[in-house]
Amino acid sequence: MPDHIGAFLKASRCFSALDINITRVSYNKAVDSHTLFIDAEGTEEQLKKADIELEKIGYLQSNKDRASIVLIEFCLKDVPGSVTDVLMLISEFDFNISYISSQENGTDYQLFKMGLYVDDSEKISDFLEAAEKLCKVRVIDYNTSEKVYDNSIFYNTYVMGLSQKMGLSEELKRELLVHVNLAMQTLDEQGLSPYRTFDSISKVADLLSAYQGKNFMPRISEHKITDNTEITLIEPPCGSNIIIIKSCGEVLFIDSGYACYGSEMLEIFKKILPEFDSMKKTVLVTHADVDHCGLLPMFDEIIASHKTAVCLANEYEGKNGYREENPLHKPYINICKTLTYYQPTDPDKIKVPWNNIENLTEPLVQIGFFDFGELHFEVYEGKGGHLPGEIVMIDYTNHVAFTGDIYINVHGLTAQQAEYNQYAPILMTSVDTDPKLCAEERKAVMQRLGVGDWRIFGSHGFKKDYSVNI
Repeated sequence: MPDHIGAFLKASRCFSALDINITRVSYNKAVDSHTLFIDAEGTEEQLKKADIELEKIGYLQSNKDRASIVLIEFCLKDVPGSVTDVLMLISEFDFNISYISSQENGTDYQLFKMGLYVDDSEKISDFLEAAEKLCKVRVIDYNTSEKVYDNSIFYNTYVMGLSQKMGLSEELKRELLVHVNLAMQTLDEQGLSPYRTFDSISKVADLLSAYQGKNFMPRISEHKITDNTEITLIEPPCGSNIIIIKSCGEVLFIDSGYACYGSEMLEIFKKILPEFDSMKKTVLVTHADVDHCGLLPMFDEIIASHKTAVCLANEYEGKNGYREENPLHKPYINICKTLTYYQPTDPDKIKVPWNNIENLTEPLVQIGFFDFGELHFEVYEGKGGHLPGEIVMIDYTNHVAFTGDIYINVHGLTAQQAEYNQYAPILMTSVDTDPKLCAEERKAVMQRLGVGDWRIFGSHGFKKDYSVNI
């Protein structure tokens, strides 16, 4: 929208005339002087009419707009008039300056930082070539700074950068734009600076994109349990582990990782299981986090606890999952879902074989049993320290435990996993819903292991060998 008196009033009248209710408004001139976010509620017909009216007054931006801010540092001699030649060059290229900062530092040079509004990316290359004839020039990535220099089109520039890293469609870019703004608004209302958070989100996107395609090289290990049962542990650099159990001719998956690695994981599945395309595909989900449920649409049958099934069904119906029920977590989870191409799964495929206990009185409560091939598990549900509906499975005969995110082998992470885990909590504000309760659940898991040598498979990191003595 234009930056002048009455701009919001004009938009408000448009909605009011169509009997549309405004449910959220966000505008921060210091961050973006031309972007106003409005969440509005109405019928599909009303909202389509609103689109038409807003386009008539020039309030809906074209997706073809590729303007951006380029932050450049000019190393100028500390003498009178040294900046004049640079300003003349900027004028010749018809660039608008959105930010300037410089101060003498006691040396023979001054570092001038300028944010240039560029509507033609090809022109900037010619400009830099010409500027280098005048002085030393350096282009700065605004994501690495602690301030927002592009104070006229921050959201578009930031989201465009994330979208290019992950190859997002125009529709997903628009979704991401709204989620990023909601994160900004949430942090602002808490009195927190958002820019360090946004930098961390950018780093997560960097890591997600860096390991796609030929660079996707998870650690894969084989673990013999009995003569007829073996476990394949797949550890992607980002997201949850994927476990494949083969027992007496049957196959079971545990958790599924991020959706953005779908094609890469499919190739691995087919190498491990040549019959993958034709076989019935069953997956057991330890809990309903994004990085565990990304590939669920690929499977024919999904086994889950009652609470996990409810969460997945709510997502399918367009409602909030457990993480999004916390307003402070909601924007980050939605950013994560958009960046990783998350799609809800059909709840008709979900099977709940265990009891539903609404109010758990202990950190870990047995809800039933689960048999697969030669394995016989007691199934426990956690009280929700990490996430409601979380489960742990313990086979007391074969001394095998699957612990989800309640217990993970933090010392068995790959270097890539460890780096990713530094930034992943930013997308949820905290990894655990209740860290203190989760610690109690971890303790309860270890207390339930009987005497002997155990193999513990968490959802992140390598298998943990653990011995319990008398």
